[in-house]
Amino acid sequence: MLIISCFLSGVLLPLTAVPEPVTLQGHTKAVRCVAFSPDGKTLASGSMDNTIKLWDVAGGKERATLKGHKQSVRCVAFSPDGRTLASGSYDATIKLWDAASAKERTTLTGHTLNVRSVAFSPDGRTLASGSYDAGVKLWDLATGKELAALQGHAGKVFSVAFSPDGKTLASGGIDNTVKLWDVAARKERITLAGHQKWVIDVAFAPNGRTLASASLDKTVKLWDIAAGKETATLKGHADGVRAVAFSPDGRFLASGSYDKTVKLWDPATGQELATLEGHSDNVRSVAFSPDGKTLASGGYDMTIKLWNLAGMARKLGN
Repeated sequence: MLIISCFLSGVLLPLTAVPEPVTLQGHTKAVRCVAFSPDGKTLASGSMDNTIKLWDVAGGKERATLKGHKQSVRCVAFSPDGRTLASGSYDATIKLWDAASAKERTTLTGHTLNVRSVAFSPDGRTLASGSYDAGVKLWDLATGKELAALQGHAGKVFSVAFSPDGKTLASGGIDNTVKLWDVAARKERITLAGHQKWVIDVAFAPNGRTLASASLDKTVKLWDIAAGKETATLKGHADGVRAVAFSPDGRFLASGSYDKTVKLWDPATGQELATLEGHSDNVRSVAFSPDGKTLASGGYDMTIKLWNLAGMARKLGN
Protein backbone atom coordinates (compact mmCIF):
# COMPACT_ATOMS: atom_id res chain seq x y z
CA MET A 1 0.00 0.00 0.00
CA LEU A 2 1.19 3.50 -0.80
CA ILE A 3 0.57 6.18 1.81
CA ILE A 4 0.71 9.74 0.51
CA SER A 5 -0.32 13.18 1.65
CA CYS A 6 -1.88 16.18 -0.02
CA PHE A 7 -2.04 19.94 0.50
CA LEU A 8 -5.58 21.27 0.30
CA SER A 9 -6.32 24.90 1.15
CA GLY A 10 -2.85 25.21 2.67
CA VAL A 11 -3.37 22.32 5.11
CA LEU A 12 -1.54 19.03 4.86
CA LEU A 13 -4.16 16.31 4.89
CA PRO A 14 -3.52 12.57 5.12
CA LEU A 15 -4.88 10.52 2.28
CA THR A 16 -6.35 7.11 2.60
CA ALA A 17 -4.02 4.38 1.43
CA VAL A 18 -3.92 4.17 -2.33
CA PRO A 19 -4.25 0.52 -3.38
CA GLU A 20 -1.44 -1.00 -5.35
CA PRO A 21 -2.10 -0.42 -9.05
CA VAL A 22 -3.48 -3.05 -11.36
CA THR A 23 -0.65 -4.09 -13.68
CA LEU A 24 -1.37 -5.00 -17.29
CA GLN A 25 1.25 -7.24 -18.86
CA GLY A 26 1.51 -8.56 -22.39
CA HIS A 27 3.84 -6.33 -24.34
CA THR A 28 7.30 -7.78 -24.92
CA LYS A 29 9.08 -4.43 -25.09
CA ALA A 30 8.69 -0.94 -23.61
CA VAL A 31 5.24 0.67 -23.56
CA ARG A 32 5.48 4.09 -25.17
CA CYS A 33 1.89 5.33 -25.11
CA VAL A 34 -1.54 4.81 -23.53
CA ALA A 35 -4.99 6.26 -24.26
CA PHE A 36 -8.50 5.66 -22.90
CA SER A 37 -11.53 5.32 -25.14
CA PRO A 38 -14.17 8.05 -24.64
CA ASP A 39 -16.44 5.64 -22.74
CA GLY A 40 -13.58 4.58 -20.48
CA LYS A 41 -14.11 0.89 -21.11
CA THR A 42 -11.03 0.32 -23.28
CA LEU A 43 -7.39 1.29 -22.92
CA ALA A 44 -5.06 1.29 -25.92
CA SER A 45 -1.32 0.87 -25.51
CA GLY A 46 1.49 1.13 -28.04
CA SER A 47 4.85 -0.54 -27.67
CA MET A 48 8.33 -0.90 -29.05
CA ASP A 49 7.27 -4.47 -29.89
CA ASN A 50 5.53 -2.89 -32.93
CA THR A 51 2.03 -3.70 -31.64
CA ILE A 52 -0.97 -1.97 -30.15
CA LYS A 53 -3.00 -3.74 -27.50
CA LEU A 54 -6.59 -3.06 -26.50
CA TRP A 55 -7.42 -3.79 -22.87
CA ASP A 56 -10.72 -4.26 -21.07
CA VAL A 57 -10.34 -1.75 -18.24
CA ALA A 58 -12.88 -3.29 -15.86
CA GLY A 59 -11.51 -6.81 -16.18
CA GLY A 60 -7.87 -5.87 -16.67
CA LYS A 61 -7.64 -8.29 -19.59
CA GLU A 62 -6.22 -7.96 -23.07
CA ARG A 63 -8.97 -7.79 -25.70
CA ALA A 64 -6.99 -7.58 -28.93
CA THR A 65 -3.54 -7.10 -30.43
CA LEU A 66 -3.27 -4.85 -33.47
CA LYS A 67 -0.43 -5.68 -35.83
CA GLY A 68 0.58 -3.74 -38.91
CA HIS A 69 3.27 -1.25 -38.02
CA LYS A 70 6.75 -2.32 -39.06
CA GLN A 71 8.52 -0.52 -36.23
CA SER A 72 7.89 0.82 -32.72
CA VAL A 73 4.47 2.34 -32.01
CA ARG A 74 5.04 5.77 -30.51
CA CYS A 75 1.54 7.22 -30.06
CA VAL A 76 -2.14 6.26 -29.91
CA ALA A 77 -5.35 8.31 -29.70
CA PHE A 78 -9.07 7.57 -29.87
CA SER A 79 -11.45 9.66 -31.94
CA PRO A 80 -14.06 11.64 -29.95
CA ASP A 81 -16.78 9.15 -30.91
CA GLY A 82 -14.58 6.21 -29.94
CA ARG A 83 -14.97 4.45 -33.26
CA THR A 84 -11.46 5.07 -34.59
CA LEU A 85 -8.02 4.56 -33.09
CA ALA A 86 -5.07 6.38 -34.61
CA SER A 87 -1.47 5.23 -34.15
CA GLY A 88 1.86 6.68 -35.16
CA SER A 89 5.06 4.74 -35.58
CA TYR A 90 8.77 4.88 -36.04
CA ASP A 91 8.00 3.51 -39.54
CA ALA A 92 6.86 7.07 -40.43
CA THR A 93 3.22 6.09 -40.93
CA ILE A 94 -0.08 6.75 -39.23
CA LYS A 95 -2.64 3.97 -39.14
CA LEU A 96 -6.35 4.30 -38.54
CA TRP A 97 -8.06 1.31 -36.95
CA ASP A 98 -11.66 0.32 -36.40
CA ALA A 99 -11.80 0.28 -32.59
CA ALA A 100 -14.66 -2.23 -32.41
CA SER A 101 -13.26 -4.84 -34.79
CA ALA A 102 -9.56 -4.05 -34.19
CA LYS A 103 -9.05 -4.04 -37.95
CA GLU A 104 -6.89 -1.59 -39.89
CA ARG A 105 -8.86 0.86 -42.02
CA THR A 106 -6.16 2.88 -43.74
CA THR A 107 -2.57 4.12 -43.60
CA LEU A 108 -1.68 7.79 -43.86
CA THR A 109 1.69 8.49 -45.43
CA GLY A 110 3.53 11.77 -45.81
CA HIS A 111 5.94 12.05 -42.91
CA THR A 112 9.50 11.00 -43.69
CA LEU A 113 10.53 10.09 -40.15
CA ASN A 114 9.12 8.75 -36.87
CA VAL A 115 5.57 9.90 -36.12
CA ARG A 116 5.81 10.81 -32.45
CA SER A 117 2.33 12.16 -31.68
CA VAL A 118 -1.25 12.13 -33.00
CA ALA A 119 -4.32 14.03 -31.82
CA PHE A 120 -7.93 14.22 -33.01
CA SER A 121 -9.69 17.55 -33.28
CA PRO A 122 -12.71 17.85 -30.95
CA ASP A 123 -15.14 17.45 -33.87
CA GLY A 124 -13.33 14.31 -35.04
CA ARG A 125 -12.85 15.57 -38.58
CA THR A 126 -9.15 16.36 -38.44
CA LEU A 127 -6.08 14.52 -37.19
CA ALA A 128 -2.87 16.32 -36.25
CA SER A 129 0.52 14.59 -36.21
CA GLY A 130 3.99 15.56 -35.08
CA SER A 131 7.12 13.94 -36.44
CA TYR A 132 10.88 13.74 -36.16
CA ASP A 133 10.94 15.27 -39.66
CA ALA A 134 10.29 18.61 -37.87
CA GLY A 135 6.81 18.85 -39.33
CA VAL A 136 3.29 19.08 -37.96
CA LYS A 137 0.62 17.82 -40.34
CA LEU A 138 -3.16 18.16 -40.46
CA TRP A 139 -5.16 15.35 -42.09
CA ASP A 140 -8.73 15.21 -43.41
CA LEU A 141 -10.12 12.03 -41.89
CA ALA A 142 -13.00 11.80 -44.37
CA THR A 143 -10.60 11.47 -47.29
CA GLY A 144 -7.31 10.48 -45.65
CA LYS A 145 -5.65 13.39 -47.43
CA GLU A 146 -3.08 15.78 -45.99
CA LEU A 147 -4.61 19.22 -45.41
CA ALA A 148 -1.57 21.19 -44.32
CA ALA A 149 2.07 20.94 -43.31
CA LEU A 150 2.98 23.33 -40.50
CA GLN A 151 6.67 24.19 -40.41
CA GLY A 152 8.39 26.15 -37.68
CA HIS A 153 10.13 23.87 -35.22
CA ALA A 154 13.90 23.64 -35.61
CA GLY A 155 13.98 19.86 -35.46
CA LYS A 156 11.99 16.95 -34.05
CA VAL A 157 8.38 17.46 -32.94
CA PHE A 158 7.47 15.30 -29.96
CA SER A 159 3.89 16.18 -29.18
CA VAL A 160 0.71 17.78 -30.55
CA ALA A 161 -2.56 18.62 -28.81
CA PHE A 162 -5.77 20.39 -29.84
CA SER A 163 -7.42 22.98 -27.61
CA PRO A 164 -10.92 21.97 -26.43
CA ASP A 165 -12.53 24.36 -28.95
CA GLY A 166 -10.37 23.02 -31.78
CA LYS A 167 -9.14 26.47 -32.80
CA THR A 168 -5.58 26.09 -31.53
CA LEU A 169 -3.00 23.34 -31.92
CA ALA A 170 -0.02 23.14 -29.58
CA SER A 171 3.23 21.38 -30.41
CA GLY A 172 6.39 20.72 -28.43
CA GLY A 173 9.82 20.15 -29.93
CA ILE A 174 13.51 19.51 -29.70
CA ASP A 175 14.10 23.27 -29.98
CA ASN A 176 12.92 23.62 -26.34
CA THR A 177 9.79 25.50 -27.38
CA VAL A 178 6.03 25.14 -27.51
CA LYS A 179 4.32 26.54 -30.58
CA LEU A 180 0.68 27.51 -30.79
CA TRP A 181 -0.90 27.27 -34.24
CA ASP A 182 -4.07 28.85 -35.59
CA VAL A 183 -5.83 25.81 -37.03
CA ALA A 184 -8.15 27.69 -39.41
CA ALA A 185 -5.39 29.92 -40.79
CA ARG A 186 -2.84 27.10 -40.58
CA LYS A 187 -0.25 29.51 -39.28
CA GLU A 188 1.90 29.81 -36.18
CA ARG A 189 0.34 32.18 -33.65
CA ILE A 190 3.02 32.32 -30.95
CA THR A 191 6.11 30.54 -29.63
CA LEU A 192 6.33 29.85 -25.91
CA ALA A 193 9.94 29.78 -24.75
CA GLY A 194 11.24 29.01 -21.28
CA HIS A 195 12.21 25.36 -21.07
CA GLN A 196 15.93 24.63 -20.99
CA LYS A 197 15.68 21.26 -22.75
CA TRP A 198 13.43 19.40 -25.18
CA VAL A 199 9.66 19.72 -24.77
CA ILE A 200 8.39 16.15 -24.90
CA ASP A 201 4.68 16.50 -24.20
CA VAL A 202 1.91 19.12 -24.16
CA ALA A 203 -1.66 19.03 -22.85
CA PHE A 204 -4.50 21.53 -22.68
CA ALA A 205 -6.57 21.96 -19.54
CA PRO A 206 -10.28 21.23 -20.10
CA ASN A 207 -11.09 24.95 -19.86
CA GLY A 208 -8.74 25.66 -22.77
CA ARG A 209 -7.08 28.55 -20.97
CA THR A 210 -4.06 26.70 -19.63
CA LEU A 211 -1.46 24.55 -21.37
CA ALA A 212 0.97 22.20 -19.61
CA SER A 213 4.32 21.28 -21.13
CA ALA A 214 6.71 18.53 -20.01
CA SER A 215 10.44 18.78 -20.59
CA LEU A 216 13.69 16.93 -20.16
CA ASP A 217 14.74 19.86 -17.97
CA LYS A 218 12.87 17.98 -15.17
CA THR A 219 10.01 20.49 -15.04
CA VAL A 220 6.42 20.95 -16.08
CA LYS A 221 5.42 24.46 -17.08
CA LEU A 222 1.93 25.95 -17.09
CA TRP A 223 1.09 28.63 -19.65
CA ASP A 224 -1.69 31.19 -19.99
CA ILE A 225 -2.74 30.69 -23.59
CA ALA A 226 -4.46 34.05 -24.10
CA ALA A 227 -1.51 36.00 -22.73
CA GLY A 228 1.17 33.69 -24.10
CA LYS A 229 2.87 33.77 -20.72
CA GLU A 230 4.28 31.19 -18.33
CA THR A 231 2.30 31.10 -15.07
CA ALA A 232 4.11 28.38 -13.11
CA THR A 233 7.00 25.94 -13.16
CA LEU A 234 6.37 22.66 -11.37
CA LYS A 235 9.52 21.15 -9.89
CA GLY A 236 9.84 17.83 -8.12
CA HIS A 237 10.87 15.16 -10.59
CA ALA A 238 14.45 13.95 -10.27
CA ASP A 239 14.84 13.42 -14.02
CA GLY A 240 13.34 14.45 -17.34
CA VAL A 241 9.54 14.62 -17.59
CA ARG A 242 8.12 12.62 -20.48
CA ALA A 243 4.34 12.96 -20.21
CA VAL A 244 1.56 15.19 -18.87
CA ALA A 245 -2.23 14.90 -18.71
CA PHE A 246 -5.03 16.88 -17.08
CA SER A 247 -7.89 15.16 -15.28
CA PRO A 248 -11.26 15.63 -17.02
CA ASP A 249 -12.40 18.18 -14.40
CA GLY A 250 -9.11 20.08 -14.63
CA ARG A 251 -8.40 19.83 -10.91
CA PHE A 252 -5.40 17.55 -11.26
CA LEU A 253 -2.37 17.25 -13.51
CA ALA A 254 -0.37 14.04 -13.85
CA SER A 255 3.23 13.80 -15.03
CA GLY A 256 5.42 10.80 -15.83
CA SER A 257 9.19 10.85 -15.71
CA TYR A 258 12.48 9.13 -16.35
CA ASP A 259 12.72 8.95 -12.55
CA LYS A 260 10.23 6.01 -12.70
CA THR A 261 7.46 7.93 -10.92
CA VAL A 262 4.13 9.53 -11.67
CA LYS A 263 3.34 12.76 -9.85
CA LEU A 264 -0.02 14.41 -9.27
CA TRP A 265 -0.20 18.21 -9.06
CA ASP A 266 -2.78 20.87 -8.29
CA PRO A 267 -2.56 23.08 -11.41
CA ALA A 268 -4.33 25.94 -9.64
CA THR A 269 -1.57 26.29 -7.04
CA GLY A 270 1.36 24.39 -8.59
CA GLN A 271 1.48 22.26 -5.44
CA GLU A 272 2.69 18.66 -5.72
CA LEU A 273 -0.04 16.40 -4.33
CA ALA A 274 1.33 12.90 -4.58
CA THR A 275 4.03 10.64 -5.98
CA LEU A 276 2.97 7.25 -7.32
CA GLU A 277 5.72 4.66 -7.31
CA GLY A 278 5.45 1.25 -8.91
CA HIS A 279 7.22 1.25 -12.25
CA SER A 280 10.69 -0.27 -12.31
CA ASP A 281 11.81 1.83 -15.28
CA ASN A 282 11.01 5.23 -16.78
CA VAL A 283 7.41 6.30 -17.35
CA ARG A 284 6.65 7.35 -20.91
CA SER A 285 2.90 8.02 -20.94
CA VAL A 286 0.02 8.98 -18.63
CA ALA A 287 -3.73 9.24 -19.26
CA PHE A 288 -6.80 9.84 -17.12
CA SER A 289 -9.98 7.84 -17.63
CA PRO A 290 -12.98 9.94 -18.73
CA ASP A 291 -14.50 9.78 -15.23
CA GLY A 292 -11.20 10.80 -13.65
CA LYS A 293 -11.19 7.84 -11.26
CA THR A 294 -8.33 5.95 -12.92
CA LEU A 295 -4.90 7.02 -14.10
CA ALA A 296 -3.02 4.83 -16.58
CA SER A 297 0.76 4.94 -16.95
CA GLY A 298 2.94 3.12 -19.45
CA GLY A 299 6.60 2.42 -18.88
CA TYR A 300 9.85 1.03 -20.15
CA ASP A 301 9.33 -1.90 -17.79
CA MET A 302 6.91 -3.26 -20.44
CA THR A 303 3.89 -2.75 -18.18
CA ILE A 304 0.84 -0.53 -17.91
CA LYS A 305 -0.34 0.41 -14.46
CA LEU A 306 -3.89 1.44 -13.58
CA TRP A 307 -4.01 3.63 -10.49
CA ASN A 308 -7.33 3.85 -8.60
CA LEU A 309 -7.68 7.50 -7.63
CA ALA A 310 -11.25 7.28 -6.36
CA GLY A 311 -10.25 7.33 -2.69
CA MET A 312 -7.80 10.18 -2.95
CA ALA A 313 -7.83 13.77 -1.73
CA ARG A 314 -10.53 15.08 -4.04
CA LYS A 315 -13.07 13.50 -1.68
CA LEU A 316 -11.45 15.12 1.34
CA GLY A 317 -11.70 18.46 -0.43
CA ASN A 318 -15.43 18.21 -1.18
